[in-house]
Amino acid sequence: MKPLTNWAGNITFRAARVHHPASVAEVQALVAGHRRVGVLGTGHSFNTGADTTGQLLRLDRLPPLTEVDTVRRTVRVSAGTTFAELGPRLHAHNSALPNLGSLPHISVAGACATATHGSGNANPVIAAGVRSLDLVTAGGDLITLDRTSADFAGAVVSLGALGVVTALTLDLVPAFDVQQYVYTDVPWQTLADGYEGIAASAYSVSVFTDWREHSHIWVKHRMGTEAPDLSWTGGVLADEPVHPVAGHCPANCTPQLALPGPGHLRLPHFRAEFVPSTGDELQSEYFVRREHTGRALEALRTLRHTMAPVLHVSEIRTVAADECWLSPAWQRHATALHFTWARDPGAVAPVIARIEEALAPLDARPHWGKVFSTPPRTLAATYGRMADFCALRTRLDPLGKFANEFTDRHLPNA
Repeated sequence: MKPLTNWAGNITFRAARVHHPASVAEVQALVAGHRRVGVLGTGHSFNTGADTTGQLLRLDRLPPLTEVDTVRRTVRVSAGTTFAELGPRLHAHNSALPNLGSLPHISVAGACATATHGSGNANPVIAAGVRSLDLVTAGGDLITLDRTSADFAGAVVSLGALGVVTALTLDLVPAFDVQQYVYTDVPWQTLADGYEGIAASAYSVSVFTDWREHSHIWVKHRMGTEAPDLSWTGGVLADEPVHPVAGHCPANCTPQLALPGPGHLRLPHFRAEFVPSTGDELQSEYFVRREHTGRALEALRTLRHTMAPVLHVSEIRTVAADECWLSPAWQRHATALHFTWARDPGAVAPVIARIEEALAPLDARPHWGKVFSTPPRTLAATYGRMADFCALRTRLDPLGKFANEFTDRHLPNA
């Protein structure tokens, strides 16, 4: 049998067996009956956060669940549902999630557990929109936590360390349309000096750069609001579709050239029916306070030659503050600095170390689902509720059923 790996192929899972439970009751029985359990979503994380030496659960065969409440503007959805599946179902009810990540291929529960995000000054991580969740705890019990629960803010971004999330209820907004277009060849100095205005210009904005002379601005304009004009940046409005990574086919990307369409088909960068990004890569990402963006850009610019041999592209986005204890945007508006690397761990590791050193004075927080080497003590110091999360983990999973090397390193039991 072919070993199970993550999407990128850089992680081979060590599970004794992989299960695909077909009901919540089966999830409960599997959890109650085994000493070690892990949960794997779609495998789009780049580290060992979902690894286990015990039983690995994949929730892709749970009964489909999409219960839309158009009065309360909520949706209750099964954990293994992908955003590609959810978007059209919501649109049929004239509803939508307020924001989405770069690719629709990932599961709702996995995205929330790792604080996955999109872009936009006013848009927080996807987990911030969770209203309640169903959790199978270490003894096999099914509990529901919601915004009235004292521990709720600690349970949404949990890295799978608290139990198995089987369903979530999320906030919705009325469906909306988006136009997407790209400005190419934006001079670096314009980007560095004018990033605040660029980020504030539209509902969702991404800057793609190689940290050298020119960058691209991807604008996702929400219809019904004033369309931004970024010609002041010196960029050229693209008259044909482009891919974030030079040399890759733009057909894999969501429609550009200002063609209007539903938000779920424009906010992600990549189409669900194609391989996203390069398909052969590693990823890292670091969140800094938004007011430190200029310093971060300056620090990273000095490393452009160090990054160049292993960097496909970087993406710069803004993320609104939230209250999820382990969110990298916890209680601070952030700028997220993303790196898509060649799939060469040995060559990438020293570059990541240099980046972390450069961003250390800015208290950078790494994305939980990507490659990083920030020491646990340094990481814990940037999260004011880390000790509370570890205490919650001890309370819900006192014997470490959902523990693995990753969580033991970064989230030690209290």
